[in-house]
Amino acid sequence: MNNSQVINTTLIVLGGALLLYSISADDVSPYFKIVGLVIIMLGLYRATNYWVATKDDHKEDNENDRQ
Repeated sequence: MNNSQVINTTLIVLGGALLLYSISADDVSPYFKIVGLVIIMLGLYRATNYWVATKDDHKEDNENDRQ
């Protein structure tokens, strides 16, 4: 697994954990929800940019195999 994929997955899981904590616990600051959403969105943004950048990698591998 690529290093950037690990970072993206970690950001998404961390943001989700913050959101779950802020929803389940009593008397939690609303900033936990905001920070959790921002972290999830950052992880998703980085992940989709990575997917777009590498979406045609399999085509290059197929072309090299044919030659």
